[in-house]
Amino acid sequence: MPVPVTPPAHHRLLRDTVRERIHEAIMDGTLEPGERLNDEDLIAWLGVSRTPIREALSQLARAGLVEMAPNRYTRVTRPDPTQVIEALQTLGVLLGGVVRLAVPRLSGEERARVLAALDTTIVEMANHDVLGANRDALALFGMFVDACGNASLVRVCRDTMDGLAFRLRLRDLDRLVDWAGMTEQLRALRAATAAEDAIAAELATEAVHLLPA
Repeated sequence: MPVPVTPPAHHRLLRDTVRERIHEAIMDGTLEPGERLNDEDLIAWLGVSRTPIREALSQLARAGLVEMAPNRYTRVTRPDPTQVIEALQTLGVLLGGVVRLAVPRLSGEERARVLAALDTTIVEMANHDVLGANRDALALFGMFVDACGNASLVRVCRDTMDGLAFRLRLRDLDRLVDWAGMTEQLRALRAATAAEDAIAAELATEAVHLLPA
């Protein structure tokens, strides 16, 4: 029989492992916005060659977590206040549909976890804990993504959500948007999710992300 030329399905490419580690360091704040990503430092940290590092950085750049300018710099994306509304609305377009699909599919246990996560994020929003709300809202909507039942939509969200949410990591975000209105719409999302009202939940999600009514 001919020898297979592709790796087995369970094989994990080195670049994927490298991407995951850099991704985690960006998302947990170990690598800060604007921080330069030098190949030599990454090689020393990760213990791999330059090739998988460059491949991983290119993938993270496509996801919006890394900025690359040839022969100038490679750095962690620095959130730009002028891109806040665009990032929020893009998330809203994706997540409105996700939530509409997910709400009727949630089991009792899943719904309880989602409602608890909503309660946490609502308290953070009410207390103007901007960075906490950003972090926990990403995890919250990730629960809806997991439950939506649409594999294509899951892939799109997984490829884009972190990069878009990262653009909202501004300490003064609550002064750049209608924070009180977003908090109220998050409460509406909680009520709709508890009532298993998929359409109301979709509309509330879109309103949280500043899409026009």
